[in-house]
Amino acid sequence: MTADHTTLVLAALTFVLAGLVKGVTGMGLPTVAIGLLGLVMAPDEAAALLVISSTVTNIWQFVAGSYLVLRRMAWLLVTSSVVTYAAAGLLTGAGTSSAGAALGVALLAYAILGLSGLTVSVPPRLEPVLSPMIGALTGLAAGVTGVFVLPAAPYLQALGLGKEELVHALGLSFTASTLALAAGLARHGAFHIAVAGSSLLYTVPAVIGMQIGQ
Repeated sequence: MTADHTTLVLAALTFVLAGLVKGVTGMGLPTVAIGLLGLVMAPDEAAALLVISSTVTNIWQFVAGSYLVLRRMAWLLVTSSVVTYAAAGLLTGAGTSSAGAALGVALLAYAILGLSGLTVSVPPRLEPVLSPMIGALTGLAAGVTGVFVLPAAPYLQALGLGKEELVHALGLSFTASTLALAAGLARHGAFHIAVAGSSLLYTVPAVIGMQIGQ
């Protein structure tokens, strides 16, 4: 098996695993996929491959949930999308060398947070202030690493949403961030027709993994 074929197989298996994690937990596809794909390709290439599969699985998750949190999340969605688009250049070109290190730090922080069992509660009165701040930080993290789970996911979990509302909120947040990242990568030439075709192809193993996880 050639190196190219080996990469294709590893990438397909990575998307199955990442989809499985998303099916079980409601999130984690970009985190798992970029973390593993980053071992065999540049972070901006991995992020570009994720665009369509992440969008499809996030929309699937979004439409399966409740629609009660849309207005509540408006500022988070706006700021995360704008900052993600603006910061996408940090993931490409000269920024690629530092993106790998930033991705490692982000994944390590996310793992520590998950293993710590730390629970935080955000009172509703603070949401108008915290939501745009969390959105901006999430956008910056997405622009640097291609991963948009921090700090949005812990913040949404801290809002005390019901299970269906949380699933919907995560899907909505990830969809907005994915589309903004795709636009930002396209602006810098990292997401184009050829990459879109590969991204569409890898949607199949991601969906299979997500169905297994669910």
